[in-house]
Amino acid sequence: MSNEVSSALPERSSSPAKDYHEPPPAPFIGAAELKKWALYRALIAEFVATLLLLYIGQLTIMGYKSESDHDPCGSVGLLGVAWVFGGMVFILVYCTAGISGGHINPAVTFGLFLSRKISLIRGLLYIVVQYLGAICGTALVKAIYKSKFELYGGGVNSVSPGYTRGVAWSAEMIGTFVLVYTVLSATDSKRNARDSHVPVLAPLPIGFAVFLVHLATIPITGTGINPARSLGAAVIYNQQIAWEDPWDLFWRTFHRSTYCSNLPTNTEGMQMEISDATYICSRICVCDL
Repeated sequence: MSNEVSSALPERSSSPAKDYHEPPPAPFIGAAELKKWALYRALIAEFVATLLLLYIGQLTIMGYKSESDHDPCGSVGLLGVAWVFGGMVFILVYCTAGISGGHINPAVTFGLFLSRKISLIRGLLYIVVQYLGAICGTALVKAIYKSKFELYGGGVNSVSPGYTRGVAWSAEMIGTFVLVYTVLSATDSKRNARDSHVPVLAPLPIGFAVFLVHLATIPITGTGINPARSLGAAVIYNQQIAWEDPWDLFWRTFHRSTYCSNLPTNTEGMQMEISDATYICSRICVCDL
């Protein structure tokens, strides 16, 4: 009798079945994606999302600095600026995750490419439209707040007094690591399968990570952690201070081996006497290193 009962029971497998499926790695080049409308829809989503991030973020910075001049206690403060950037990233990732993945950051795109979640072509195109979106978003802020934009430094990232460039570089490196690590953890296939019934759980930690990193690094560098955000502000402001600190972080390493060591500078803070195309392209190369 016992033999009959035991034979009727299903056999247990030695290893439990997975309740999720690991997606296959993305193709390295991904040239076939160029024929699909989904890629171009994703590029539009990344452009618009980065534009909105810079537009809202830079407007908040201009408003914060303007109000602080009249009433330091009446402005949103650094806490408010951090909340705005974190909240905008949360909203934009939630809105665009199903279209483009909600990168909004070349560092995130590069991290996802290294983890084989996107192809090389998609990654490069994402980075291009993210830079363009950041430049356009900052340009809109300058069009609205032109006098304040010039007065308050265009919201560019620079090393604050009392900090060395080494400290600033370390703060940005650690902050970017925290963000990319959070993105990779939040988009893990096992976690997505478990939390698929609550779609807000992926964007929430990403936005909160951005908030915390801003809170920690605004006093040091103004918080970059997003090459598109830094480049967009620097291109539109286009003064020496906008390039001096980010560029010098890499200067000592590359000045002997690259053509960029011969780029002219203007120590009086005026616009660079160099063609805009060469000037911008040389900085884009540095921001992507």
